[in-house]
Amino acid sequence: MAKLNQEQDGDTRRDFLKKTSFFTALSLTPVGILKAAENKIDEHFAQMFEKIPLNLRVNNKPYQLSVEPRVTLLDLLREQLQLTGTKKGCDHGQCGACTVHVDGQRVNACLSLAVANEGKNITTIEGLANGSELHPMQAAFIKHDGFQCGYCTPGQIMSAVACVREGHANSKEEIREYMSGNICRCGAYPNIVDAIQEVKERGAQL
Repeated sequence: MAKLNQEQDGDTRRDFLKKTSFFTALSLTPVGILKAAENKIDEHFAQMFEKIPLNLRVNNKPYQLSVEPRVTLLDLLREQLQLTGTKKGCDHGQCGACTVHVDGQRVNACLSLAVANEGKNITTIEGLANGSELHPMQAAFIKHDGFQCGYCTPGQIMSAVACVREGHANSKEEIREYMSGNICRCGAYPNIVDAIQEVKERGAQL
């Protein structure tokens, strides 16, 4: 027991000496060096919030914007362009509710920085329909009741279109595999698969 107390006392003394040495070294650091380090940190944070120009096309409409480097594509679409059809679900790339097309490829908008999309073509759920005429995938989701609460539906439809375009809708098993990144809390998966399969079999132009 005495030995244990000695070891604990030894650890305490070592910790005390380490802390004392650190603060002594800090107190001896030239003020100019500390000030320079502080200025560098301030500059770094300022750069994070300084807006930079961004040019891109969203649903075939050109935009010239100014955005902070930290802003995601999802927040840009929802908050600056008011395209709220793209949903914010988990905000960690795990649910697929924020799926959009970037140059024809499906992307989780919550994981993509807006500035990384300079000059690119973005398509959101609002850009699928042709005026009042629904996109074939939208019509199929309605026909097969491929949604319940509807929150995940925009992302499901965007992924479904990409799934067919990519050639990954040749069977129900393949559709399930390539749609697995989109989560439906209501469990409408069988109807979603049926909708995608019908669009694939009809050979609709997507």
